Amino acid sequence: MADSEIVNGSADNQEVAPSGKKSGRASLLDSGEDFSMLDDVEDDVDDDLPPLEDAGGGKKKDATKADAVADRTPSTELEEWLDVLGNGQLRKKVVEAGAGLDSRPQRGQNVTIHLKTTLTDGTVVEELPNVSFTLGDGDVLQVLDLTVQLMEMSEKALIEAGAKYAYGALGSSTPAVPPDADLILEVQLLSAEDAPDLELMLPSERISLANRKRERGNIHYQRTDYAFAINSYGIALQITEATSRVDISQQEEEELLDMKVKCLNNMAAAQLKLDHYEAALRSCVSVLAHQPDNVKALFRKGKVGLLGSDAYCFHSLSLNSNTIHAELSKLVKKHSEQKGAEQAMYKKMLGNPTNASVQKHRAKSSWSLSWKWLFGATAIAIGGVALSVVIAARN
Repeated sequence: MADSEIVNGSADNQEVAPSGKKSGRASLLDSGEDFSMLDDVEDDVDDDLPPLEDAGGGKKKDATKADAVADRTPSTELEEWLDVLGNGQLRKKVVEAGAGLDSRPQRGQNVTIHLKTTLTDGTVVEELPNVSFTLGDGDVLQVLDLTVQLMEMSEKALIEAGAKYAYGALGSSTPAVPPDADLILEVQLLSAEDAPDLELMLPSERISLANRKRERGNIHYQRTDYAFAINSYGIALQITEATSRVDISQQEEEELLDMKVKCLNNMAAAQLKLDHYEAALRSCVSVLAHQPDNVKALFRKGKVGLLGSDAYCFHSLSLNSNTIHAELSKLVKKHSEQKGAEQAMYKKMLGNPTNASVQKHRAKSSWSLSWKWLFGATAIAIGGVALSVVIAARN
């Protein structure tokens, strides 16, 4: 485990990804409960969790090309640069040959590397003798996920990475990397081993591993890499849902369920950010199947309807919840803006009439419409409250 973290655009006090991992699957800022993402008042589990979309909320699509280049890399091309993605933004050069193509690590394995990171002006960012992570899980900088799988055991390589594959436009404070900084990495592959069998892991180990993956997703979310966040939450979910062949206590089962709910809630928030309303709805429904009164899931479920899903109508949270008032305020503001646009259009079409009776009639109609519209929105919210109370009472 490294002393400092190497994450995909992580900014502060981060942690290197865990070395433990489950087997048999493709392919972590905690605030107690699942992190609060109501930044603008928003913030049985489905087996077919929403798939990972193009990485980084549409910003890192090149990540999906890793498999395509894995087979074309020469074994020991010393002093020759390999354009990993074909765009000139990620280049790799072997400086010390490894043990051969057959020794390359596979996605899903736990790998350990020696890493030295510098800026293009020669400033050393950090040097870490042992960085361990799960290859392909998005636990580290994208440059590492994409290039380490092209290395042979014991190989030393020099890697040039554009900012988009490192710390991006935000940069990092720990380690100190300015925004939009290209990096030069010296990497040596030290080891690669298969991940442990989830079914044989102690429940406490599974909980810890799932939480680290969830925290990794939180980092992606905070950096607006929503698709990467969804991927990390999905991996954490698979860990919580794995069957166990070891004894598990009632308390441990509850902790796993709580972790599962946190991951689903956070996943729903990321899916909303990507306008994936049906996927977000499925995540919320999965939460409510376990915790029918989960406020965040209820809120995000209602958000699906508010943002335009044809599959679901608006549900409210609770009569005393400030979120209802906030959402109604948004609706009133939106209506006022629409009304202003209509009035501007009328003035443009008809001029600026001075007839007092016409203006009085227009003001009266507008006042009536506003109150009718607001009354209707309030009725919808209160109706949602009533429905939520009925559902909770039945459960």
